[in-house]
Amino acid sequence: MNISASLVLFHNDPEEYRLAIQSFLDGSDGILYVVDNSVTPLMHELFLHPRVRYLFAGKNLGFGSAHNRALAMIAQTSDFHLFLNPDVVFDASVLPALVRHFDRSVDVGVLMPRIEYPNGDLQRLCKLLPSPLDLILRRFIPSHAIRERINQRYELHALPQDRPSNVPTLSGCFLLVRMNLLQKLGGFDERYFMYMEDVDLVRRIGDLAKVVYDPSVKVIHSYGKGSYKNKILLRYHLVSAIQYFFKWGWIFDKTRRQRNKAMLDALHERR
Repeated sequence: MNISASLVLFHNDPEEYRLAIQSFLDGSDGILYVVDNSVTPLMHELFLHPRVRYLFAGKNLGFGSAHNRALAMIAQTSDFHLFLNPDVVFDASVLPALVRHFDRSVDVGVLMPRIEYPNGDLQRLCKLLPSPLDLILRRFIPSHAIRERINQRYELHALPQDRPSNVPTLSGCFLLVRMNLLQKLGGFDERYFMYMEDVDLVRRIGDLAKVVYDPSVKVIHSYGKGSYKNKILLRYHLVSAIQYFFKWGWIFDKTRRQRNKAMLDALHERR
């Protein structure tokens, strides 16, 4: 099992990212690349571990650019690469199980397991490819009932939790990807500073291979939803959304229409 991983830090809680780093070290024999975007270098004993490579960026590169810095250091040395958030924890069986899924399904390009809150509740991180209306209404419309109806569709609340599913997009908090696809695609699009870069990357992977959610495997994610609480992060989110729609289309987006329709049709057939 030849796996590498990258983890991006920005003034994070040391106890939190310690758990993320230890989870990876316990669950694989691969190398973890830690890219530190903090103003001053973070310090932790695990940065000295023989399978951890610590890189202080010297400035805030952003999420995608920092992960790309790690990918450039890996080159041809791994078959699968894990994008790992610092607020994720998982047991040692997770990565071997996901690799077995890849081995069984050579047409799968990216996998995400079931993501749970620390209390065990499911995080709805499998979604449709976003439209401008989806993002605006679910964030800003005052009616809770309308927001809930939008979220049930957009967040695929009807997605089965007892078997893998092909989905339009996945969250970047825990993504295991075939390395050859990352090399072919050039990693993340660095035009995004924060937010939407994972949607963009998974969308491009979906042009070449299957995008799969496997709920038989689970990880725990604290998931702060920072842009819902912080106006600066909200501004980053809005700017990234604008960049995304200028790239892929505001109204006319054939790929979005086709993939979302296929997903919703599949869910309708399962009822």
